Amino acid sequence: MITLKAKELRTMVPNLEDLKKIKKNPVYIIVDNVLDTYNVGSIFRLADAAAAEKVFLCGQTETPPHTRIKKASINTTEWVAWEYAETAVSAASSIKHQVSGIKIIAIEQDARSVPYDKVEYTFPIALVVGNETHGVSKEVLDIADCIVELPMWGVNTSLNVMVSLGIVLFKVMGSSKNP
Repeated sequence: MITLKAKELRTMVPNLEDLKKIKKNPVYIIVDNVLDTYNVGSIFRLADAAAAEKVFLCGQTETPPHTRIKKASINTTEWVAWEYAETAVSAASSIKHQVSGIKIIAIEQDARSVPYDKVEYTFPIALVVGNETHGVSKEVLDIADCIVELPMWGVNTSLNVMVSLGIVLFKVMGSSKNP
């Protein structure tokens, strides 16, 4: 196992040739009013780990450059494609028009949600995560193709937004089938 110190992680920046060799996966991440900049930075790290196509930062979500996003992202904001959208609904609608056959999957606790591990995921896919307090906006839930949630067995009723995204994203990457 390779062990790197925090400083080494934050200074590793791939060059353009390195980036061209990475095959992007047809995965899009829509960040709906996530306010914690450390969550935003961690979402960039997840997007990089999955070689996601793009991250959409929506609404009140802070955007790079931002010191805490940069720190939490370990510089992945420098090469993960991202775009700002005024709302998560506009981001989802834009993706629906640009990417043929894409499914919008919201990660949220809702009366309509199904267990995340009972869904058959296919590419292309967009995963939507929401505000730490209020979750994914109702408008996005209403247009999502599916709403998934993670089971909770303890006292707390929800997980951190970045943790929830990570669990679902890696389930998607391990089980997705190309159309």
